[in-house]
Amino acid sequence: MAMVDVIISCLDSIRQISEHIEGATIYLDAGCTESFQFLGAYPLLLELGVHNVCSLENMSSLDMVDNRNSNTNLTGKVAVFTSRLLSDAHRYILRCLSTHQDVCQCNIFTSISEIAHSAYPDSPLGPDAFHEYESLLVQDYEELLKKSDAKSQHSGYSNFQQNLTSEDEGWSQPGSFEEDIPQHDAGSVERDSYKDGSIYHAEDVGQKIMVTVHHFPMILCPFSPRVFVLPSEGSVAEAYLSRQHDNSLSPGLPPLSTDSSSDGDDVVPGATLTAQFLYHLAAKMDLKMEIYSLGDLSKTVGKLLTNMSSLYDVGRRKRSAGLLLIDRTLDLLTPCSHGDSLIDRIFSALPHRERMTPSAHMKGSRTQIKHCPTIMQRPPLDIQIPLMKFLTEEDSTTENFQLVERIEAFLHGWNSFNSGSQTVELFNLNSRTDGEKAFNFESKLLNGSFVSSESFRGTPFLEAILDRQTKDGTILIKKWLQETLRWENINVNVKIRPGFPTKSELQSLIGALARNQSSLMRNKGIIQLTAATLYAMDELPAAKWDAFISAEKMLNVSAGDTSQSLAAQISDLINKSAVVGSNGKKTGRTEPSQGLLSFQDALLLTAYGYILAGENFPTSGSGGPFSWQEEHFMKEAIVDAVLENPGVIKLKFLHDLTEELEANFNRKKSEELNKESPAQLESDDFDDQWGSWGDEETDENINKEQVYGDMQLKLELRDRVDNFFKFLHKLSSLKKNNLPLREGAMGMESNFVSDPYSSKGLIYKLLTRVLRKHDVPGLEYHSSTMGRLFKSGFGRFGLGQGKPSLADQNVILVFVIGGINGIEVREAQEALSESGRPDTELILGGTTLLTPADMYDLLLGDSSYI
Repeated sequence: MAMVDVIISCLDSIRQISEHIEGATIYLDAGCTESFQFLGAYPLLLELGVHNVCSLENMSSLDMVDNRNSNTNLTGKVAVFTSRLLSDAHRYILRCLSTHQDVCQCNIFTSISEIAHSAYPDSPLGPDAFHEYESLLVQDYEELLKKSDAKSQHSGYSNFQQNLTSEDEGWSQPGSFEEDIPQHDAGSVERDSYKDGSIYHAEDVGQKIMVTVHHFPMILCPFSPRVFVLPSEGSVAEAYLSRQHDNSLSPGLPPLSTDSSSDGDDVVPGATLTAQFLYHLAAKMDLKMEIYSLGDLSKTVGKLLTNMSSLYDVGRRKRSAGLLLIDRTLDLLTPCSHGDSLIDRIFSALPHRERMTPSAHMKGSRTQIKHCPTIMQRPPLDIQIPLMKFLTEEDSTTENFQLVERIEAFLHGWNSFNSGSQTVELFNLNSRTDGEKAFNFESKLLNGSFVSSESFRGTPFLEAILDRQTKDGTILIKKWLQETLRWENINVNVKIRPGFPTKSELQSLIGALARNQSSLMRNKGIIQLTAATLYAMDELPAAKWDAFISAEKMLNVSAGDTSQSLAAQISDLINKSAVVGSNGKKTGRTEPSQGLLSFQDALLLTAYGYILAGENFPTSGSGGPFSWQEEHFMKEAIVDAVLENPGVIKLKFLHDLTEELEANFNRKKSEELNKESPAQLESDDFDDQWGSWGDEETDENINKEQVYGDMQLKLELRDRVDNFFKFLHKLSSLKKNNLPLREGAMGMESNFVSDPYSSKGLIYKLLTRVLRKHDVPGLEYHSSTMGRLFKSGFGRFGLGQGKPSLADQNVILVFVIGGINGIEVREAQEALSESGRPDTELILGGTTLLTPADMYDLLLGDSSYI
């Protein structure tokens, strides 16, 4: 039987729609672009006869120029792939069709199912969502062309183009979906059948257009054949996982599990979309799921999945598999920690590209649901790898220009009509290679995400380093580089020592590979991966990561001692970060020095420490894990740190108080600078006293007002800090409030750890327990349709079936609602290898890839309910 492979399943899905995309210009939205990059799908698209692949959000009127110049009858064919709801993608699609007036056929592929469209709260589309949208899009397109045609008769073609631009000027502004669709009669709209969708013709305007909408569920970002996350700018990843209430931490995290399930209208959009995605993923991979859940939101998703199953699905010949759904809030320590994972270091250190679709473009059904927004902005998975920084750092000026020329030519491809400007850009770049502007330009030349299809003799790079520790992964990359140089027959005049490589060694190896244009093209995958590793292991990011590791170890050791010791460590971290911020202000540095943690870092460690305290210490009378005195010292440390560094970081719990704090700080600083020297005071003593005799009372009143204002500001700050610590109390109560944790699913530390700071995450503990066929407290099994039939019907005749065990499945899909990180990938593989069951296939998925910076944003930043 074939092995389960997420990447192969996605590529096969693309092949199945080859007749719809052959000869077409393809437009991908931001989420689909991420997915296709990780899939390595672009060569397949060209193989299937696709003309061009373009960005939907950044579309241009020149996208189809090559089609118009080619001798083919398919020049007016467009295919749009979107990971969003059709109501959100509508303005982009309409803009695309309006710009390319010769389009006669438009196939739209959305990753959101028709049922999910109709079930989404306040959705403008009904049960027949795809057919309804086809009609609405054609009507809107007709109306736009009529307006443009009327204006062009008076003003000519230039005004027609201006009209198209003016129609799109508001396309990124908020509004309702109905505002995008003009209210008018359908006109002459003809409907025909077309396989799984209908075709609508716009014939009365001039150019006939056929629109079809299809469901294409396989839009995901695989890091390997068995590890995947969802696109960061897709509707599933962006949908809220919890609404704001006492048991919620963030819209991007499930609520705390209190054994209460959501029914009917209380189901959050994220649960509905996640259930639909998993159902169709299993169907595409021919898997029949036995569903298990741990956590309230996972239980809700499991019920939705069970309700979607049917007798037809059960009766088909599919491979049996176990689906384990886990709430992210059951384990927040693992994604908050800075573990020994190379992939986590890379994705944390490297800058991510900016989002293609800001929140302002969200409209209609997604603007408000029960008076709260429903969009959770995730950071993009595309990382910008500054390849030029490491390739040109030690080369000569001539070599710089030649290298940049080769890369620039590769990136511009067939863009020959702009060759003159390219040459000017290259000379300008060469003259600025050593400057800051050159680095900024170079960073834009080569950036993007890792591609899972890039491999070393059949071994995908990303898959191989995904579960590697930092040292092992770096040594493996050096080995690949050396083997590649031997294969290319390239000599390096640098002595390479065995063991862990230095920065100069890796830089010399990729520099040798990139000197030849053909070698650069053939080995771009390993060169890109090495550059990303060099950036992550650079002096400043590596020192900061190691400082986090050291601080987390100290907190873990203190958590195994007493609450006083842990509180003292947290206060010390806050005080040190305040000193770092003060010194940074004096020297003009915005970033902390090497190995030093900022105030934002100290706040993340404070949250980390409170979670540890909640797991190790009983709750005191104050409602938190620390005594009143211990917590008072920590509060005072934060108050002092904010007063000393009011503008260092924008804290959400301070809200609109930041400006007042900065003004107060600047006023005091200016008063200190404006104090007169003693000599000047003595020389001007008589004149000053003579001129100020009548103003003494006024000065006293001003001083009293300032003192009163300072006291009021400090009291308000203390109130805000108190509210911040109430949120920390919620974090410390995770074990008490989460029912599965209370029942013992996490109470297994003594079985797996030998020291306080090497404990494993929840996924490792669960898989170890499951694969050993031990019971997991709180784990709920969701009966399939056939199981319910046996239980309700045949069970009366003694034919009932027992509860199946997750350990009996040869395929286990673990999906973490809220996201996963690199450490959990490695620990999942460790649990599988230690189980002694090599025949078990394990697939790990999650809502997104989490870094510690993402967890700060979810718990304490703009995406928090703090």
